[in-house]
Amino acid sequence: MMSKQRLQLTWYNKDKALIPTETGRYGYTWVEPSDPRYCETHTLVLDECVTGVQAEKSDSFAYSERADLPPQDGNLLILGESGDVLEALTRVPELAAKYMGQVKCVYIDPPFNTAKAFPSYEDNLEHSIWLTMIRDRLLHLKRLMRNDATIWLHIDDVEVHRIRLLMDEVFGAGNFLSEIAWEKTFKPRNDKKEREGFSSRHDMILVYAKGPEVRWNRLPRTAAMDAAYSNPDDDPLGAWTSAPATANKGDGAGGMCYAIQSPLTGELLRPPRGGHWRFGQRDMLEWLSEYAPCHLEDLHDEEWRANNENIPLERVKKGIMSIVLDGSIEEVRERTQARIESGNWPRVYITGGGGFRSKSYLASKPGKVPEDWWPYLEVGSNDEAKNEIKKLFPGDVPFDTPKPERLLERIIHIATDPGDIVLDCFAGSGTTAAVAQKMGRRWVTCELLDSTFHNFTLPRLVKVVNGEDQGGITRTAGERIAAEGVELPEGMSADDAQKLTSLINKLIAGDDELKKSKAVKELKARSKTVRTKEAINWRGGGGFQVAHLSPECFDYDPRLDRVMLTEAATGDTLVRSVAANLGFALLEFGDWKTYDGHYFEGYQGNVVLKVWEGVADTDLVDWLVSRLREGQTMVLAATCVMDGVREHLRRISKGSRVVSIPDDIFRFSKGGDE
Repeated sequence: MMSKQRLQLTWYNKDKALIPTETGRYGYTWVEPSDPRYCETHTLVLDECVTGVQAEKSDSFAYSERADLPPQDGNLLILGESGDVLEALTRVPELAAKYMGQVKCVYIDPPFNTAKAFPSYEDNLEHSIWLTMIRDRLLHLKRLMRNDATIWLHIDDVEVHRIRLLMDEVFGAGNFLSEIAWEKTFKPRNDKKEREGFSSRHDMILVYAKGPEVRWNRLPRTAAMDAAYSNPDDDPLGAWTSAPATANKGDGAGGMCYAIQSPLTGELLRPPRGGHWRFGQRDMLEWLSEYAPCHLEDLHDEEWRANNENIPLERVKKGIMSIVLDGSIEEVRERTQARIESGNWPRVYITGGGGFRSKSYLASKPGKVPEDWWPYLEVGSNDEAKNEIKKLFPGDVPFDTPKPERLLERIIHIATDPGDIVLDCFAGSGTTAAVAQKMGRRWVTCELLDSTFHNFTLPRLVKVVNGEDQGGITRTAGERIAAEGVELPEGMSADDAQKLTSLINKLIAGDDELKKSKAVKELKARSKTVRTKEAINWRGGGGFQVAHLSPECFDYDPRLDRVMLTEAATGDTLVRSVAANLGFALLEFGDWKTYDGHYFEGYQGNVVLKVWEGVADTDLVDWLVSRLREGQTMVLAATCVMDGVREHLRRISKGSRVVSIPDDIFRFSKGGDE
């Protein structure tokens, strides 16, 4: 029997790896996956730490709940190639302990591979190179994600069909959640330069879950969704809308299909065929007793229920009581009318025709389920994003296709809660990190290009924590509401009323008689609306650590066909690199009572690490072993190892070993064993 085949996307050199051809540029060359230039784990070199102070509140503004969230610190902004940064987050022990399996939301907006050269980055990679570059990053990102996390990949129509198959392969086709269409522009192009006559109006955002445990938040309800709710009876539980008192898919054999006598008509009312009463009989009796006295009575209607539910008579449960009125119908009707007029009706209420309906309360309704069409009016456009950047950096050339803060606000709202970690490994202007900070989330982001990092990403995030970024989602325009003394009719929202007034003004423009008309003035008065105070959502505060990737310590010389150390591989740089590549945590982050940092640099359980830049001989081994504590062993990593040293260490400290730098760290030979 043939094994089950899995559909996969294949491409040239899929089994190979990529390394940058030039630091700080989008250019790559193929190498073997075991090549040290690909396998080397870089560490982070910490630079400045940026902090801000949350501003005090002012009586001049209204403040949203988000403005009271504690600003997050401990965030991470990294200058460096995204693949190397992600490897550092997954492999450097100190970083892996903090980020592996901890990221709640990944948003990436990689180069779209559109064969264009943009001022801030190159976007012209051969398809196989682009796919390998994205594939390697997706694999790292998956390891960093929590089990209930989601990843959002922003793309256009050039590579979307290929990247969709690739994401199926990495995350599993069953974990696909949506392909969202974002209306990136409201200005269609009227030339033939774009797609041979087709004007592109939207990008796609592919959404995948890491696994079945995924969960997300709904969007806030819209005014249109709430317009159907009102409170005609002054119910203290708030606005409600009418809903059926019955539900479908009833079982006539059970006890939910019974008769209720109407207090207005005296008619015995039963659920429709195949249905049942929505609420239990005890609740129904309690609510209906508010209108008039009633009691439970067995009407022996098993035959009717069998016929109504189309089931055999023997399956029908016997002894099911019906709700029957006490007293004459005239007396009951009078009491019922008086109860209706008093307001605050029960959960199940009497309609004008004598039937039953139930209340469905607005307060109990969930938010809006996200849809896969996001118009620019709801989440912004490229032009809106350009204006946001122009306000932050007057006079600078904006990015060609930046993303608006409102777009990231929606993604982060759906995918995370305050305090969760958001990761973006293609920072660009820093929109993802800026929005995450303003929403009380933690974040990690990195940027490849030095010019973009220092001209846009870093300065923008400094302004955010200092409270100097007043654009984007920092403020929200006041909500439109009915003016004082105005009561809008049921089903008309304040936005509807404002649009009506605007349309009336357009219709009477230039007609002085209509402008003076009492009827027109009255109509406009009845639809008058105002806006509430502008709301502040972000008051600054929090902070982040700035870092950059350590330089390469290992290289491959094809002429010698061997791994070599680079000029940077010395001192603290070499120590940190060796520790990271051997999987040792640095002692500066560890327990100094257990591991003596005067002699050793790293630890891994009860094994300590000594990095020795020089010749390791038996005297050095004896001296280091004498510093070991009970139960400890040692890895001695040295750039030169004398003959007999390995055997000597194994003999005097069982379990300890010597590592030669670089040969024993990366055993790579293009022409031989790897």
